[in-house]
Amino acid sequence: MTLAAVMRTLDGPLTVEEIDLNPTGPGQVRVRLAAAGVCHSDLSLANGTLRQPLPAVLGHEGAGVVTEVGEGVTSVRPGDHVVLNWSPPCRACWFCDHGEPYLCAHADDARAVPFATSAGTPVYAGLGTGAFASETVVGAHACIPVPPDIPLAEAALLGCAVLTGVGAVTNAARVRPGETVAVIGLGGVGLAAIQGARIAGASEIIAVDPSPAKEPLARSLGATHFVPPHAGLPKEIRTLTGGLGADHAIECVGRGETIRAAWSSTRRGGTATVVGLGSAQDPVTFNALEVAFFARRIVGCMYGNTDPAVDVPILLEHYRAGRLNLAALVTDEVDLSGIGEAFTRMRSGQGARTLVRFQSPAA
Repeated sequence: MTLAAVMRTLDGPLTVEEIDLNPTGPGQVRVRLAAAGVCHSDLSLANGTLRQPLPAVLGHEGAGVVTEVGEGVTSVRPGDHVVLNWSPPCRACWFCDHGEPYLCAHADDARAVPFATSAGTPVYAGLGTGAFASETVVGAHACIPVPPDIPLAEAALLGCAVLTGVGAVTNAARVRPGETVAVIGLGGVGLAAIQGARIAGASEIIAVDPSPAKEPLARSLGATHFVPPHAGLPKEIRTLTGGLGADHAIECVGRGETIRAAWSSTRRGGTATVVGLGSAQDPVTFNALEVAFFARRIVGCMYGNTDPAVDVPILLEHYRAGRLNLAALVTDEVDLSGIGEAFTRMRSGQGARTLVRFQSPAA
């Protein structure tokens, strides 16, 4: 039995209850969670923007301790500390063979398979991980080992927000020293992107968010300017960048209007990198003249275009060197019963990351 926050209806409440985990099968690993971040993608799964079989245990940004391994697992052992990877590559498909493991054709194979039962009803794991539970069962390839001296509560953020935000800057946008960067949307991903831009050596980092309460945190992480979104945002960003526009705009909201604003905020020849996952019913439009005239690029970014097995160790180097502040991204902490409140804060744009802490020696 494990304690979990279960969602039974679309956009319905999450109820804390005991569920029965399936046995740890061949190639699988059982993990006792220490902490899990509450991500906007969890909200998108809850409200139907992203598909999710129900009933489900959401949560995909987690870290914990391996308690059991199935037959054939050699990559981790009981007692190992791990970060969960919600998009584990198969290492064999076309995308994996061509250096794009973040687009793996089989990354979501486990998402349609129940990982637990409750009163005889199958329960599915959100994004294949089910991190809003005291324990979960995942594939061994979904476990990224981390050294035992790294606090698991902070390591959990590596599983999505930090990999995505820093990866958007370094892997997708490929920001170079001296370039200017605008980051639109300052949730956990956007604040990680600010840190990524600072680490990359950006000369100006313009943070964009409607909440003035986020300005001190954004500046402490590397932002040189803070502006609210408004109709004249592209013009203001051009003013802040010598009349040119930003070399890069990192869009972390996932709305048509903010994607369009990111595009318009970049200089001629600049790049807008879209990180936010939006709705299929929310279009973005460009006229036929501006696409060629401005010679801008718009780049999609999935999971920071990362390979977590490669990028997590790099992020840990930055963390140990003091270049990456993980603790600062956490603005609220709750137990399982507080996830609904975390969703409410996300809807209203409050705070950065809410962290679910589990009462466990792993914490």
